[in-house]
Amino acid sequence: MIITSCVSFCGCKSSSSVDFVSDVNTVSLQTLTDGSSDSDSGADVKVENPIDFKDLQSKNSDLYAWIYIPNTSVDYPIAQSGKGEDDAFYLHHGVDKSYYFAGTIYSEKKNSKDFNDRNTLLYGHNMLDGSMFTTLHKFEDESFFENNQYIYIYTPGHILTYKICAAYEYDDRHILNSFDFSDDKVWADYVKWVNKPESPYTCNYRDTGLTTDDTIITLSTCTNYRSSDRYLVQAKLESDKPTL
Repeated sequence: MIITSCVSFCGCKSSSSVDFVSDVNTVSLQTLTDGSSDSDSGADVKVENPIDFKDLQSKNSDLYAWIYIPNTSVDYPIAQSGKGEDDAFYLHHGVDKSYYFAGTIYSEKKNSKDFNDRNTLLYGHNMLDGSMFTTLHKFEDESFFENNQYIYIYTPGHILTYKICAAYEYDDRHILNSFDFSDDKVWADYVKWVNKPESPYTCNYRDTGLTTDDTIITLSTCTNYRSSDRYLVQAKLESDKPTL
């Protein structure tokens, strides 16, 4: 089953889900990121975590991280379905677990929640109202891609900074089912692809020095024109800063 079913035609919002996110997201993440990875300065110095995970997880224990991408609308909790729930639960359920057509940004149980897997996949819908992962499509523009290089993931105890390697249109294969990333050769071939992907449509990439020793995240959403394709933004971990 392909979990990332293509949705790009609804502008509806669930007031309960929107209010839920607004209640938690009380700190401006923009003030905590300066467009750099901070990989070489004070890596062991703990900083304040802007997300109150105790509060967040008291509302829904499935919410285990938060993603923020400057100059986009991506500023959301990340969910992974709980015991007894299908991987696709958050495809059409909001952060408060009520039905919500736009769903929630989510990962599958094939991925651990600590972002230590070689490739962590995050899924989000492409909504007409600009919510969820819609504004990933900004990376189709070469100038925007060049001037916006970082993705931030917040977890209990960590701020993870990722540098964007590539943004391109891909087919709709289920990546985690199609590639055995535990196989070193498969992983090496995949890293080679991410460093220089090919696409008959939009494709931007940069040299980030990605090697097989790195870990990456892959953000997946629908395209605007081809229902059988997906738009991917991939980034490598640059720094892992501990938080208080």
